[in-house]
Amino acid sequence: MKTFKSALFTATLTGLLLAPLLATARDDAKPKPIPYTLKTCIVSGDKLGGDMGDPYVYIYKDKKTGVAHEIKFCCKSCLKDFNKDQAGYIKKIDDAEAKAAKK
Repeated sequence: MKTFKSALFTATLTGLLLAPLLATARDDAKPKPIPYTLKTCIVSGDKLGGDMGDPYVYIYKDKKTGVAHEIKFCCKSCLKDFNKDQAGYIKKIDDAEAKAAKK
């Protein structure tokens, strides 16, 4: 009985010590969002990082595909307009990035 208690204690202690390491490993396995490469806000067309300060960064995850996109807005209020037509703005971003890549 004493051996069983020792083994149980050792297994429990090992599990408690390794749990944070395993959680960290799972976080690293998450796919990173597709970076936003445009220099302007997709909603307003304003230059990012200008007089309005740092851009508002939003991570959009497509519910159908599970793909995550990083999107930068000139201000937080542009998120409201983005949410009205998410698919349209994602297409607009993809088209603008494809056009920029051709240059």
